[in-house]
Amino acid sequence: MSEKMKALVKTGKGKGLIEVREVPIPEIGDNDVLIEIKAAGICGTDLHIYHDEFPYWPPVILGHEFSGVIVDKGKNVKDWNIGDRVVGEPHTLYCGKCWLCMTGNRHICPEKRSPGWGIDGAFTKYMRYPNPELLHKIPDNLSFEKAALAEPTANVAYDILERGKLKPLDVVVIVGPGPIGLLGAMASKIGGASKVIVIGTDADEEIRLKVAKKIKTIDYVFNINKEDPIPTILELTDGRGADLVVEASGSAGGISSAFDYVRKLGKITSIGLTGRDKINFPYDKAMFKVVEMSFNLSTSYTSWIKSLNLLSNEDFEAELLITHKGSIDEWQTFFYDLENKKGIKGLFIPE
Repeated sequence: MSEKMKALVKTGKGKGLIEVREVPIPEIGDNDVLIEIKAAGICGTDLHIYHDEFPYWPPVILGHEFSGVIVDKGKNVKDWNIGDRVVGEPHTLYCGKCWLCMTGNRHICPEKRSPGWGIDGAFTKYMRYPNPELLHKIPDNLSFEKAALAEPTANVAYDILERGKLKPLDVVVIVGPGPIGLLGAMASKIGGASKVIVIGTDADEEIRLKVAKKIKTIDYVFNINKEDPIPTILELTDGRGADLVVEASGSAGGISSAFDYVRKLGKITSIGLTGRDKINFPYDKAMFKVVEMSFNLSTSYTSWIKSLNLLSNEDFEAELLITHKGSIDEWQTFFYDLENKKGIKGLFIPE
């Protein structure tokens, strides 16, 4: 094992300030494991960090979506072995003492420092992981590349199947055909939805909506700039509207449209972040429809179990979302393409 490795580092506070650096291979403590990264996914959070729109503590190696192999462990680590194939939850360094941690909500502990922004992350060859109890074993039938999508898949499992309270035979509308939206569409159908409708815009036409049409668990795909989806939604629901709308766009227009698609007494589950302090919100429309709306962040322990089960299902075609794959030296191209909807999901594969 060489003394140095290449890593994609956010070097300081401010927009940009990202570069590939040679950094030391991390040393581990008695309660840590060292993971050799096999694949690491680019998340919207990484793009927000590039634009200085998300909390981070530089200098820090980016990347929190990963799959890998344990190559070393501290003397106090009993439940994991060298050679285990793993993915990991991003809630490292949670305090374990606050009210949120004590009530089972460590994923929103104010003290947590996740890999990729709070501590060094996965856009490199080796990563120190300080909370082995947050690891999950990769099923034998799952590739490292597909397993690297476990974290975003856990998000949709948490936001749709758990907090969104998806019910059998629900009609589900997905607003926003990015990686989260498309993973959410597949999770909805496998989770029991009768029909799944994905809605995008002209900006999604070139790649995202084309991929959506290839996914067999998606029933209808609409470009809202060309066709109104509401007549189809009403026809499928005897005029009521969708049982569940998943807001995965993070756009003001997408959020507002969710209240047009949902039925009275229906549910909206929110995943997309707007990046703004305030947006216009159709409050009275939500009131008159008596809508139940959930706001979501991060993942639960049980959502990771669901995530790995979903990814192991042959009908969960997450691999179709991988449009970019290569080394961290290509980060500028990958970031640009993903931000400008010229791709869906990018993976860094360490050299």
